Amino acid sequence: MLIFGQEMSFLLLRMLIVLVFHVRQSFSEPRATEAALICSNRTAEASDRQVYVASFLATMDSVTPQVSRQRYGVVINGTGNNTVYTFGECMKDLSQNDCNLCFARMKTQILRCLPFQRLTKGGRLFYDGCYLRYDDFMFFNESLSAVDRTVCGADDFVGNRSLFADSVLELSRKVRVEGPKNDGFFTGSVSNGNLTVYGLAQCWEFVNGSGCVNCLENAVLRIGSCPPKVEGRALNAGCYFRYSTTRFYNNSASDAPAGGGGGSHRRATIFASTSAAIACLLFVAAVSFFARNRIVRRRREKKKLGTLLARVTKSKINFSYETLERATNYFANSNKLGQGGSGSVYKGILPGGQTVAVKRLFFNTTQWADHFFNEVNLISGIDHPNLVKLLGCSITGPESLLVYEYVPNQSLHDYMFVRKDVPPLGWEERYKIILGTAEGLAFLHETSKLRIIHRDIKLSNVLLHMDFTPKIADFGLARLFPEDETHISTAVAGTLGYMAPEYVVRGKLTEKADVYSFGVVVMEVVSGRRNNAFSQNSLSILQKVWDLYQSGQLIEAVDPSVKGKFPEEGATRLLQIGLICAQAAAERRPSMSVIVKMLTGNEEIPGPTQPPFLSSNSAEMIGPFNPPGKYFSQHESNTESYDNEITESFFEPR
Repeated sequence: MLIFGQEMSFLLLRMLIVLVFHVRQSFSEPRATEAALICSNRTAEASDRQVYVASFLATMDSVTPQVSRQRYGVVINGTGNNTVYTFGECMKDLSQNDCNLCFARMKTQILRCLPFQRLTKGGRLFYDGCYLRYDDFMFFNESLSAVDRTVCGADDFVGNRSLFADSVLELSRKVRVEGPKNDGFFTGSVSNGNLTVYGLAQCWEFVNGSGCVNCLENAVLRIGSCPPKVEGRALNAGCYFRYSTTRFYNNSASDAPAGGGGGSHRRATIFASTSAAIACLLFVAAVSFFARNRIVRRRREKKKLGTLLARVTKSKINFSYETLERATNYFANSNKLGQGGSGSVYKGILPGGQTVAVKRLFFNTTQWADHFFNEVNLISGIDHPNLVKLLGCSITGPESLLVYEYVPNQSLHDYMFVRKDVPPLGWEERYKIILGTAEGLAFLHETSKLRIIHRDIKLSNVLLHMDFTPKIADFGLARLFPEDETHISTAVAGTLGYMAPEYVVRGKLTEKADVYSFGVVVMEVVSGRRNNAFSQNSLSILQKVWDLYQSGQLIEAVDPSVKGKFPEEGATRLLQIGLICAQAAAERRPSMSVIVKMLTGNEEIPGPTQPPFLSSNSAEMIGPFNPPGKYFSQHESNTESYDNEITESFFEPR
């Protein structure tokens, strides 16, 4: 009965909406009908796709309020090859409300140019009421381009075709002459007896005077090929021109019928009366529809998230979506702290004044539900000084949000390799970071009430507090490790360069996978170098440090910025611990609790065996546990990105 009632409400709502727009058609409509979608033939490299999409989404967020405020918007976001230039504009005859509706529809459809496997770096979408374009170059002074096109209607004019062609030609002449005089905008018609041809032309806001003239002249020249079709459109980089035998634009004084405005007044009176009645019915139907829809949505959410939803909504960790939205100033770009594979993180200030970090999970990844469940169900009850504290979440709003304690120094990766406003880390700080990270992992593996494997230990997932206390973050890939199991066979997930060989090759997961990742992190922190394990042009950290260890020159691996300001014995000790953690054979790697003892000098450090590493020429895994053999597909092994995440969609379970 509930479903039947909902369907009836939805049907009534649709009918009323159609009726409203039908009544309004001669006065105003958003004209959100597609004229053409033109996607660029330039595509983003695999390593750039995530960054380019982030820049694209940022421009969409910024251009929308501009269009709502001034009917057009211009936005630039990103750096280097990942810079995105975006422009949007509505036709000047539309009301602001119709402009907003048209542009909202357009933003969802431009995404057709952004399939992730072949992400195009440019796209143009022409609607009859608005226009949207993004590209990877500055196109704001462009009036004509190689991909401009003419789109003619499907139906031929029935009647005197010669007269019809003459009428289109006369309309085109008016566009060419009057358009530039009216700030690049024209609406008008040409009548010959019972035949009337209507036209609208508009130059985009960024086009200057001479560019507008050239664009319109080109448009009217090309649209002359459309008659005897009853309508045609010229879609240029700098302008738009459409003619039709049906009036499609909003009323203007130049097109008012002879004999005064009596007819218009009567139509307006009828429209006002009808609208009032329809509005009342529409309100009742909408309330009924959305109330029922909310009940169904809640049932669906409860079924999907099960006991987790009940636990969250009844606990102190539950935040309302509106509270977090206001805390982050509606997720303003100025509050954005960073972005990872699972979502974007924003700085927020709660009503009580507490500063927090709010993560918006991406819904376009298949792992978002697992990520949310892991963070809330596994980590919410864990408290350790070297683990980022989960303060709460929002689960019933339009998107899932996670709330963490705010860590002011950002990530270890940002501090060491991105920020230019901070001094290099000193030796004491590096040692403190390594020891604290080891203590946090030891707690996860052995001390907490749950035995947890993080699966994604890397520099960008170690955050730094003001006193450089490290805090392990991002537990979206974490796995609970049963007490009675020796290992878990699971699909591979993590980040290239940090994943243990037995996990990559066989899908065999134990806590020793985290130990391996920790070893790579230790060598990065001490050497001050990124792990280029998947670069074709340089040695990996493992290979470099191993070569120096074998030649007795391990001290040469230390970051030059701290040379002379550190104990040589302590530095070589840390690098040796890193090599022990990253040994090819998992059983040779010590537990994290033993590593903590090694770091504090309470445990002897054995000699390491050879780690696995990649030959820079063959991109093959080398190590005593396994003969050389390629284990990554071409698009993975070629990448030089520092932070290339692998999700479970890349691999089948072993």
